[in-house]
This record gives sequence, C-alpha cells and structure tokens, in this order.
Amino acid sequence: MGVVVATLVFTIFLFVSEVIRIDLAAILILVLIGILSYIPGLERLADVNHLFDGFASNAVISIIAVMIVGAGLDKTGIMNKVAGVILKRGGSTEKRILPIVSGTVGIISSFLQNVGAAALFLPVVSRISARSGIPLSRLLMPMGFCAILGGTMTMVGSSPLILLNDLIVTANKGLSADLQMEQFGLFSVTPIGFMLIVTGILYFLLLGRWVLPGESSKVDASAGQGTSEYLKRVYGLKASVFEVDVPANSPLVGQILADINLENNLYIISTFYRGKVSMVQVLTAEIEAPCRLAIIGKQEIVEKFATKYRLRIRPNLDVFSEEFAATNAGIAEVVIPPDSKLIGKSPRDLLLRKTYGLSLLAIHRGEETLSHVETEDHTPTAIGLVKFMPGDMLVAHTKWENLTRVKRDRDFVVVTSDFPQEEHHPEKVGWALTFFLVSLTMILFTDVRLSLCLLTGAVGMLLTKVLSIDEAYKSVGWNTVFLLACLIPLGQAVQSTGTAEWIAQQILHILDGWPIWALQAGVAILATAFSLVMSNVGATVLLVPLAVSIAVSAGGNPAVFALTVAISTSNSFIIPTHQVNALIMGPAGYKVIDFVKSGGIMTILFMVVSLTMLNLVF
Repeated sequence: MGVVVATLVFTIFLFVSEVIRIDLAAILILVLIGILSYIPGLERLADVNHLFDGFASNAVISIIAVMIVGAGLDKTGIMNKVAGVILKRGGSTEKRILPIVSGTVGIISSFLQNVGAAALFLPVVSRISARSGIPLSRLLMPMGFCAILGGTMTMVGSSPLILLNDLIVTANKGLSADLQMEQFGLFSVTPIGFMLIVTGILYFLLLGRWVLPGESSKVDASAGQGTSEYLKRVYGLKASVFEVDVPANSPLVGQILADINLENNLYIISTFYRGKVSMVQVLTAEIEAPCRLAIIGKQEIVEKFATKYRLRIRPNLDVFSEEFAATNAGIAEVVIPPDSKLIGKSPRDLLLRKTYGLSLLAIHRGEETLSHVETEDHTPTAIGLVKFMPGDMLVAHTKWENLTRVKRDRDFVVVTSDFPQEEHHPEKVGWALTFFLVSLTMILFTDVRLSLCLLTGAVGMLLTKVLSIDEAYKSVGWNTVFLLACLIPLGQAVQSTGTAEWIAQQILHILDGWPIWALQAGVAILATAFSLVMSNVGATVLLVPLAVSIAVSAGGNPAVFALTVAISTSNSFIIPTHQVNALIMGPAGYKVIDFVKSGGIMTILFMVVSLTMLNLVF
C-alpha cells in the first residue's frame, strides 16, 4: 500500500510538472509497476502476466474504434457539412459557437458514451476552428467537458450509472425491508445532468476568457476572405469574393459565361441554380435564372456589373460559404514544367475547369501577372485564350480534393503544399451512416460490449471502403491509447492492494458523526478523487457499498448516497486521466496545467450543482 501511494504521488508529479511527455510518463509508470512486482513482498502490486491487459480493455478498444468511425464519417464530407451548418446558424464568434457545439455534444453523450460523442465531434470542431479563426484550444475543452457532463443526463450515459441499479440490487440483500432502495428509471437523473451541462456552458461563456488557453478570437472570418487577401498580397490582384442574386428578368440571362467574364473584368466561379451549388466547369454555358453567382472581382467593378444587370449583391456569402471555406478550397499555385503536354495550349483549349477543377485567376509569367482582373501595373487580359509556356505559374481557385488529383499529374508541378491532401468520398456517405447507425443501435438496444459495437461499425466502413485500413491506422491517436492503457494497471494496483478501500475507510471514519449533508459531500469528494486515479467503474463498485452503509448508520437516504457516488465519478476534469480529456489533449496541444486551471473550478462547480440538485430532486 505504501508503494502504491508513493507511485500515485510520483505519477501526479510527472503529470503536473510535465518534465517528460504525459504519454511517456504513463509508459514509465507501467514499466515501474511491472518491475516492482518482481520484488519479493510486492508480488500483489500487479499481476505481471496481465500487465498489458489495458491495451485490450473495453475502454481502449472503444476509443480506437470510435476514432475510426469518426474518421469514416469525416471522409465522406458529412462532418464538414455539420461544421458549415453550425457556422451558418451560430456565426463565427466564440460566444455563439461554444454553446451550440457544447450543448449538442452534451445531449448526444447522454445516450452515446461520452468519449464516443467527443470523438465524433472532434473533426467537426477542428473544421469550425479552421474556418472561424477561433483557436482549437478554446473550443475542444468546453466540448470535452460537456461530453463528460452529458453522461449524467440519463442512466445509460456513463458506465457508473449503468452499473448503479445492479449495485443497488446487491446492496438491498443486506438491508431491512424498510430501507430497501428502488432502482432508478432511465430519466431519473435528467434534471441533474441538464443543470450540469448548463453550468458547464455558462462557466466557459463567462470565465472562458481567463481559464482557457490561447487568446479569445472575435474575428468573423468570412468565407472567401483569405482568397481576397492572398490575391492582393502576392499578385496585386484587387479582388474579393461576392455572392449576387440574378432575378429571372435580368438582362444577364442567356449570356455566355466566358463573354461575361471577359467583358466585365471579373470571374464567375460558381453557380447556385435549382437548389444546387456547382463550380462553373464549361465557360461556354449560358446563365439561367433565377440563380446566384459567386464572383471574384474588384468591388467597384462588381457593383457596376450588378447595377448594369439588375443584380443584388449579398452582404456575406450564404450558399457559397461552404464552397469557399478554407477547409474545402483555396488558392493553388501550379507550375507548367518544360516537358508538359499542355505547352502551347490555352485554358479554353484544355477546358481547364472541367478537366482539372482549376478555376484560373491569373498567370504569373516572369515579372508579369496576366489576369481578367485589373492588377497594380497591368490592364486586364483574356487569360482563357493565353497559350501556356514553360515555367508559367498558374494561380487558380480549386477544391483541395481536385488539387490532390492534379498533384499526381506529370503535366503540372503543384507548388502549394499547405493544404488538406485527402480526397473525400461523398458517394460513400450512405455506407458510413448505415454502419454508424448499426453501431448506435447495438449500443442502445443490445447488451453487446461497447467496444464490439463500435468495432462493428468501424469494420463495416473498412469493408465498404469508406476509408482504407491505412487511413484507419492514421486516424487513431496512439498517444491517447498509450496514455489510457498504461494507466489501467495503476488503477488496478490501487484497488487490488486494498489501498483504495483503506483510504476510503480512514476518511469516512473521520467524517463519522457529521451531519448528513456533510457526509454526502464527503462521499462526493471521495468519489471525485478516486475517479482521477482509477477507473470510474472501479471507484463506483468500491464506494457504493460504503456510501450505503454510511447513509443507513447516519439516517440518510441510501439510494441518494449511492447515486451521489455514481454521478461524482464523472467529476474528472483536473488531470487528463479521463478518456475524453486524454482524447482532446493532443489535438488542442493542452498541457496538464491547462486542465488543472480550467478543471479545478469546474470540479467545484460540478460538486456544488450536483449535490444541490440531488437534494432538490430526491
């Protein structure tokens, strides 16, 4: 027991000081426990034959599977669409996005395991961060904390609450008839969980400026803004992206796109017609109305163009916001090499947009920039008719998935390197959703282990080629896997050596004779502390019988004391030992001190709100 306590102290020191990486610290602790177990007298510290069982645990396999499922959904582009909807409804400021994302994840995690809800929304939040300019570190922690809080909304939201009714049945066997506890219904804890989620959201809205790492972002990063700034800074093109409405009676109807571009010194780059957004592929096509156009050009020229053809310029991008999102598309620079088959041919000859998905904005040749749009030093040029020469730098707007394909074409040399080099498979969205729903149905309506339910969905996505097995391997955060798997033996040592029970008995002995509310608070504090150093399931199994005994001897309600334990084991915010905290730590670049700073206050708030609601509801 002394060795276990010393190891716990050493672990906490490594986590807080971060003298080495936290996942490396976890591996060190695993090795240390294993070696110490060979010393005579310390054989009970850990069973060396099962030292690495943590890597096959239900929790770790579940995390691996849910990461693959999340990657599969993201691969179809559906997560990008969810991000687009959230940005469209909530704007792009932190105070509007945070409650939408956190509240949604909190509700989802009331039925789906909290780490699953967090993992599924991780790519959504990453894309929202990229498109809104809000640092990822300011969104992931509120999302992760609310995923944990959401686990207290229903009796299937977290493992301790799932176990509680079984533990109550066992405890009833030792109680007299007048003290028998009734089992809790599915929504018995909903008022408590709801208030905890509201508290978490308000906490970050009111105090997030001080407790979250990174600076608060108030930038309203409109889609297309980066395109305009880049063109002006690098090539002197004074152009912005506009969305205009074309009414049915506009003189523009029936005109050829190429002629419009050339005559008006602008680019019509995308259209919205009959409810469908599509990049312009054939410049010989005619304008049909009513429709909307995405136009790149100088503001005064676009305004003049709109007046001439009776068009309405929208203040912000609406239907084209997804098209011009930085995570989907952007400015690409592509060079024509000396041996290219395209030399001597014009963009119109090649049907450049249709064939390669490149919407040509300019040709940079030597010291000169050729473009439809007026530049700092040159008059507009009909670049669609300019024949390519060796060394020409093509400046084009394109979807990143198109650029990924162009990169494999020997007729081009892609200079742009900082872009998401992955291809989405929207045609696979049906398979991805099908296997996600299969997993969800198995989780909610069967007794199959969580890890097997999630692996079923993951394997289904792999077999239907939603993503490849190599992409699945890349999607797994192995630092998270090793962090959790290597800490499991420490939690088992705390429990198997009797250390946890001894600590619990000593503390509860000190609390003997205190008023009932103080005893309940002591039980909540004990459950919170235990959940930080051992599994919340282990803490619940250990503490529920003790809490029931204390309640009976003090004249309290044993069911409320048991529920206090099950809810308080979700109060795991101070250090990243909880699965959700471990999951978000790497992507957001959090340090342990960030969890101590933000999680410390959240822990106190959780305790106050949960205890208050427990006594109000029950």
